[in-house]
Amino acid sequence: MKKHPILTFILFLSVLFIAAIGVMALAMSVSTGKTPSFSKKPVAIVMVEGPIFDSLDVLKELEELRVNDKIKAVVLRLDSPGGAVAPSQEIFEQVLKLKKEKPVVVSMGSMAASGAYYIACGADKIVANPGSVTGSIGVILKSFGLQEVIKKLFVESRVIKSGSHKDVGDPFKDLTEEDRSYLQNITDNIYGQFTKAVAQHRNLDIANAHTFAEGKIFTGEQAKEIGLVDTLGNIYVAIDEAKKMASLPNDAGVKWPKEPTPFEQFFQGNHAKSILDFVMQKYQILQLPLFMLGINEETT
Repeated sequence: MKKHPILTFILFLSVLFIAAIGVMALAMSVSTGKTPSFSKKPVAIVMVEGPIFDSLDVLKELEELRVNDKIKAVVLRLDSPGGAVAPSQEIFEQVLKLKKEKPVVVSMGSMAASGAYYIACGADKIVANPGSVTGSIGVILKSFGLQEVIKKLFVESRVIKSGSHKDVGDPFKDLTEEDRSYLQNITDNIYGQFTKAVAQHRNLDIANAHTFAEGKIFTGEQAKEIGLVDTLGNIYVAIDEAKKMASLPNDAGVKWPKEPTPFEQFFQGNHAKSILDFVMQKYQILQLPLFMLGINEETT
């Protein structure tokens, strides 16, 4: 099979170009007194932001970090008002599983309340800003009634059900005392799960926990006074705490969320542009194939 001379030449120049990039990157690092940074980043940051209604992405990320031997500690950054019970519990349980393998430190942003605090209490240590809003240890169930509205509209609500409580909370029917008691039992049960988790994992007496587990919010400073928070400070304080707990040096690297790869960092910076300029000016590696194609187009 006969090889196409132009394609062969282009392939040769492409390989030469890639090699030139590697040589230039090394030369630039030596000239600046620095070598390419491939240092390990044993501390990972995980973000939980906004209302908590789904836990799958966070669970997957925490599990990946748990089985990653290169990661020695995790900082869980919480900036959330809370959310649904089950997703909060799922993340809480995953935090407990993770901290059996490596230290987990929580860093609270502007807010880490309700379900977000549920997650936080599972960590080894909690760091909050003095003005972070946290706490809100409680459960709330809201509903509304439209039965008077549909009466005025001369509309009749018809329900066919298999059980007496199947339509509890239906906005088109009255909330009976039996319904209210039924829903209150569910709310109390979830509240008991929440307060038990807080008391157990924050080393608090359950009776004492109930004194502030009334849905009240606290500042980070207030939360520290009652034992809901360990330390005051920003995320870098939390990172330092995680390094200490994992016996890592102060200059240990940190893997931030959505951090670009070294390859992406290289081509997003000025190094790639400098190399391309050097190649274009000195060797004209990119110009040669374009020029040859131009000749072919003109002679056809």
